[in-house]
Amino acid sequence: MTILKIYRERVHQALKRSLPPKDNSRLLDAVHYSVFNGGKRLRSTLVYLGSELGKTEPSIADSTACAVEFIHCYSLIHDDLPAMDDDKLRRGKATCHIEFDEATAILAGDALQPMAYELICSIDNLPDFTKVLMINNLAKACSYSGMVEGQMKDMELNKNITIDELDLMYEQKTGRLIETSIELGGVIGGLNSQELSVLKTYGKKLGLAFQIRDDIIDIESPTSESGKPQGSDTMKEKITYPSLVGIKEAKIKSLQLAEEALNILMSLNLKTDNLRSLTSYVVTRNH
Repeated sequence: MTILKIYRERVHQALKRSLPPKDNSRLLDAVHYSVFNGGKRLRSTLVYLGSELGKTEPSIADSTACAVEFIHCYSLIHDDLPAMDDDKLRRGKATCHIEFDEATAILAGDALQPMAYELICSIDNLPDFTKVLMINNLAKACSYSGMVEGQMKDMELNKNITIDELDLMYEQKTGRLIETSIELGGVIGGLNSQELSVLKTYGKKLGLAFQIRDDIIDIESPTSESGKPQGSDTMKEKITYPSLVGIKEAKIKSLQLAEEALNILMSLNLKTDNLRSLTSYVVTRNH
């Protein structure tokens, strides 16, 4: 997708400027390995697209996008650990704990999280109250009631789970950071509270649609395309949308959520063409 390619390259260059040099540090070597291990850069793209609904300086958008990517990368490093999802491949490459070791992977994730907040604090030409708001929103997205709790729920799921419970787990583990990414873009773009509320609702729908599509990709896409072992969720007997309602209904649900997200965008009197294109991509991608 052209939009993702453009912003993926932009945030790639921004990440190179934002990360400290390796300087023969095994820790920073692991950090660089994980941050530059490919990926769609969906969350940073949402920051950019949200900011462009208003107006902000390119350097502010770059730093905010990098902060979101640092949080996302930290979460992936920890999710892949043997005590969590125990994954060996991430984006077609060895996961951090396989490439280095488990302790180094834990510490690399630990380093990335505060780096995100440090980066926001260092943004020039942004009022302190805006920085505090951004840090607060980002912290909530990955706190005990957000991403971390979602991962906890994922580890505790049993076969008696309901769709509503699965939705909540997905919302917390995946959706909150996606929702916050588009919201932070709107914040630095100077959008008003009503516009930010619309973006948050849009992000919530998009986040759930994204995760359901991930479930489908696990079943349908080969490792060469997805970068992860095909059928790994099934092998681990993980509870997913297809395992609960079937692949056909999962696809219908993902497309329905995307349509709801697009309808929500219609209430904004802003140019949302790129967001609309991104929404369609999220539910049709194969990796």
